[in-house]
Amino acid sequence: MPSARARLWRRLGLLLSLLALAGAGLLAWQRHHAAATPGPITIGLLQALSGPVAAHEAPQVAAARLAVQEINEAGGLLGRRVELKIEDTRADPRVAAAAADRLITADRAVALFGCGAWGCRQAVLPVVEARGHLLFHAAVSEGFESSPHIVYTGPTPNQQALPALHWAMQQFGRRVYVLGTEGMYSRRLAVVLRDFIILGGGQVLGERALAMGAADVGGVLADLARVRPDLVVSSVCGDGNRALFDGLVTDGLADLPVLSLCASEPEMAALQGGRLSRHFLAVAYLQSLPDPANQRFLERLRRSQGAAVGASDAGVATYAAVHLWAEAVREVGSERTDAVNATVVHQTFAAPYGFAAVDAQTRHLWRPLRIARVKVDGALEEVLALPRDVRPEPWPTFRSTQHWGAVLLRTEARP
Repeated sequence: MPSARARLWRRLGLLLSLLALAGAGLLAWQRHHAAATPGPITIGLLQALSGPVAAHEAPQVAAARLAVQEINEAGGLLGRRVELKIEDTRADPRVAAAAADRLITADRAVALFGCGAWGCRQAVLPVVEARGHLLFHAAVSEGFESSPHIVYTGPTPNQQALPALHWAMQQFGRRVYVLGTEGMYSRRLAVVLRDFIILGGGQVLGERALAMGAADVGGVLADLARVRPDLVVSSVCGDGNRALFDGLVTDGLADLPVLSLCASEPEMAALQGGRLSRHFLAVAYLQSLPDPANQRFLERLRRSQGAAVGASDAGVATYAAVHLWAEAVREVGSERTDAVNATVVHQTFAAPYGFAAVDAQTRHLWRPLRIARVKVDGALEEVLALPRDVRPEPWPTFRSTQHWGAVLLRTEARP
């Protein structure tokens, strides 16, 4: 008969065996649970965090962060958190293309947002098309494009530049000077503006494009002083506006009516855009909109991203884009890019400026238009709001598609 000591050792051995089995089972369960529990859903943001348009694009970064935060605070998507990976494009097309490919392949981002500069969007377009991916573009668009792999939440010319120019010509006169930033966006837009001005009985007195972030605007100022246009319509973007506004004031041209198509509301205070006595912006969104939904949006934005953060038209378009993507994910029950891309064209969202709806035919948003005067302190004061949202027309309808195609070929062939 085994002794008491032997029985004790046998029991200890059995207990240790049971503990080992339990530990192995727990470890296996933990490994299985970790493998079975999916990680966050990753999306990518491509914006200039440095360089001459960084301040212009900063509101888009803040708005995207807020949208992701709101989605996660509401429980995420499909039981998973959303993770936002941000890449600095430096407004360089090659950097943007490489960053887009990296986000898709290395970070496994299921959707991309951003590309404020025209060149960045054009460089990223072949990447998303080759990868069967999806980009949401929130900046102003020159039109002439509709890709099955892009959703455009910024305005086309018929939603912003053309109706605003029509209003300004009625207010100030038909002798117009066209300004822009070097690049295909301003070049293409200038073609449309020139045609629109002439068809409207106006006259184009001059056309100039400044280098990105240009500090020397002497040639433009001399030209403006010589021809004294009734109206300056400007698609100058980023830091180039600082030199332009400073020069207009210094050279005694601050009374010229200026319609800015690319400058943002937060930039008006930073660049003292109100020094120009007749300075106007054409936007869908104003921070001063009295709607309670807008006030709640601004409160959340400043609480989340900092009290000094401003909201811009492109920022709100980015915010709407992230939420439209999230609505599509919820509807299809999957984050898969192809499934979301097929569904997102049927989505709507209550944006801070009003109802945001994707036009399935063009993949652009219907958008409101407001024209606002820049006050002395840089704040915007609405002077006109169109009575209904404007349907997007990527190809302006006052000429045939064939006409525009021929004009663009000639434009892009120019050195």
